[in-house]
Amino acid sequence: MKKPPKFKNENAEREFWATRDSTQYVDWKRAKRVVLSNLKPSRKTISLRLPEAMLEELKLLANKKDVPYQSLLKVFLSEKIRQELEAG
Repeated sequence: MKKPPKFKNENAEREFWATRDSTQYVDWKRAKRVVLSNLKPSRKTISLRLPEAMLEELKLLANKKDVPYQSLLKVFLSEKIRQELEAG
């Protein structure tokens, strides 16, 4: 087994693993499944410009569902992304 290099940052590590066969570095037959229950997904703040009418409709829907409109927007985006990925 090869030993993976030390990485400067997460992006460098991501690029490395995207272009390598992990079986050269990891003996997957000896791997054990782990549950990382306290792991929170990383988040990045973005700026998004929406038409005012669309934002007002989103807020109205969120109010009806008794959730913050940002949370409802994330649900909508997540559902649409999943649909598009499944459609291929």
